Amino acid sequence: GLYSDRLSTIRSGGLAVLNLEEAAKNEYKTVVEQHLGHSGKYIRDGIHALNTAFLQEGVFVNVKKGEVVEHPVYIYNINDARSANLFSQPRILIYVGENAQVQFVETHTTLGTCESFTNQVTEVIVEKGAIVEYYKIQNDSAHSSLVNTTHFRQIGKSLVNTVTVSLSGDIVRNNLNIAMEAEHSESHFYGLYFLNGKTHVDNHTVVDNVKPNCYSNELYKGVVDDEATAVFNGKIFVQRDAQKTNAYQSNKNILLSDSATVNTKPQLEIFADDVKCSHGCTIGQLDEEGMFYLRSRGVSEKTARSLLVHAFAIDILGHIKPEPIRSYVDKLISERLEFEHEL
Repeated sequence: GLYSDRLSTIRSGGLAVLNLEEAAKNEYKTVVEQHLGHSGKYIRDGIHALNTAFLQEGVFVNVKKGEVVEHPVYIYNINDARSANLFSQPRILIYVGENAQVQFVETHTTLGTCESFTNQVTEVIVEKGAIVEYYKIQNDSAHSSLVNTTHFRQIGKSLVNTVTVSLSGDIVRNNLNIAMEAEHSESHFYGLYFLNGKTHVDNHTVVDNVKPNCYSNELYKGVVDDEATAVFNGKIFVQRDAQKTNAYQSNKNILLSDSATVNTKPQLEIFADDVKCSHGCTIGQLDEEGMFYLRSRGVSEKTARSLLVHAFAIDILGHIKPEPIRSYVDKLISERLEFEHEL
């Protein structure tokens, strides 16, 4: 993964973006040395190690103390697979200073029809009083596969909000790890996978409650059609000293065809005795009563089906705070449901 300064525009004076090699030699040297590669305790597989072994330049993003970044920061991952198969390994280190506020939007695009495989690792360090929103929109071609590993470390009391939307691609695996290392930290993470064809999407999440009085809420929803497959594996760890933890996890799925598959496994490991935690999952089909209600009022079967699926997914989209991004994702889903044709 190479950072292109020529194709990048920085609009905030409190935001620094440069390649990791350069950052390790200037005023950010201490930050890079302290945090690069120190978030991988939850991922100990070869593909993660491969990213570190082939780290070439990478990207370093620094949001200075007290900076409120007015506009979202877009991270575009562009693969050029027009003439040959491609294997790329982007590495990103993001440091958000005390009381800073920032929104990130991450996308992936593959040019050409050759096969591409992206193995991305992102580490986000969140200081005291900071607010971080991170949105991932995964809508790449059927020739592209992605392993996307993101580590959040809340090293000060802070707020993290993430939304991952997976719409297409060949094989996609998302590893999302959040370490709540400071008391009174809060995290919310949401996911929507809306799959058809033969797409396969894995979502593996870990919430590690290290300190007491932390709050986390996790909701992932899936709509799976045709021969697509999805996996959800969510883990919540409550360490011995993490008393007064509040941690909630839910995974809900709708199957739209007999050939679609979902495997879901929510997990809790609690080593403290004064906590509030819950987890659960559901897999089902569209509500027959809802279908009957709409059909009895003259709505076609296809439109009724689209309306119910959209209603199922819409609450996840509501957690995407930047309106242009929310509208864009809603448009992609509406096109998938062929609303424009039916309504």
